[in-house]
Amino acid sequence: MVKSSFEFNGEVDAYNKVLTHASRGLVMYSRILWTFSAAYQLQNRKEYLVMADRAYEGLMRQFKDAINEGYFWSIDHKGVPLENRKQLYGQAFALYGITEYAAATNNPEALKKAIEIYVLMEESGKDKVNNGYWEARAHDWSILEDMRLSEKDPNVAKSMNTHLHILEAYTRLAQEWPNEGLLQAIDQLLALFKKHIIRSSTSRQQLYFLTDWTPVGDFESYGHDIESSWLLYEAACLPGLEKRKIEFAEIALQMATASSVAVDIDGGLFYEKDLLNNHLNKEKHWWPQAEAMVGFFNAWEIGKKEIYLDRSWSSWEFIKAKIRDNKNGEWFWGIHEDGSLLSLPKAGFWKCPYHNGRACIEIIKRIKSYEI
Repeated sequence: MVKSSFEFNGEVDAYNKVLTHASRGLVMYSRILWTFSAAYQLQNRKEYLVMADRAYEGLMRQFKDAINEGYFWSIDHKGVPLENRKQLYGQAFALYGITEYAAATNNPEALKKAIEIYVLMEESGKDKVNNGYWEARAHDWSILEDMRLSEKDPNVAKSMNTHLHILEAYTRLAQEWPNEGLLQAIDQLLALFKKHIIRSSTSRQQLYFLTDWTPVGDFESYGHDIESSWLLYEAACLPGLEKRKIEFAEIALQMATASSVAVDIDGGLFYEKDLLNNHLNKEKHWWPQAEAMVGFFNAWEIGKKEIYLDRSWSSWEFIKAKIRDNKNGEWFWGIHEDGSLLSLPKAGFWKCPYHNGRACIEIIKRIKSYEI
């Protein structure tokens, strides 16, 4: 396959070295597509639209499965599929990015492609007996033995993370394409979060599940908790879900309060806790800081308690001091407990302008809404 000028490099390390032969992921391309599409709508800068066009073209040409539908999980640096399985997490991000691109460009063909992904996920990715969505399916949407999202995840049928980002993508699609079936799917997802995923005793989330929603493992992920607090509330604010809005306003406040115990004195948010071994991972990765900035601001908007606004501001101050690369741009992966740099990619398969870009866009939009 001839290398196209529309491709992105697969990785940039912590010191800005470009690794041209690194593999490229569906999530990376979809997140780049979403971020530049959203940034273009915020600031109307042509260079953002050029990047969004580039990501969309690459996604359609290299990741779209013309035979079995859906989108491949990864490709090599030449554009050849590496992993052709259909990870529902990846399909959700493709839906999310394409929907945002459709909104940015008023492109009906892009919106049609987004709707096609939603229909496919409902038909082939949904557990029609126990509800919810499978972690993954094979290239032809048949049953897959190993469904894990990444090497650090257990091989389970369902996860909080996949369901959260399906909800996020469905919410964005509903904002562009009001549809009764889609709204029902969102309502069902919210119900699943309340019944199975959010622990009522702690307002934190269970991460992994068997097919019948039996919990697996015992970890607390503070970044996911504060991220979920505002994404769940955003979904509940859709027209037609008024009862859910009241319900999830309270849940958002409870989850933000629960997440506050993981905020360090420097304003940074710890990574996670292994409850079985009583081990707190005190690393501070880039994405929980971004989510804390939005999640605590959202809690302040709902509850009007200054402590939430203070925590949102402290997150931003910590980001500027420890996470943002003020010399070479972008954000570092994070820092160790002792404050030293985590020498992990600045951009690549999992990290690209999404959590940080989305957080900045979200905060800018919310602050602007208060301008007279």
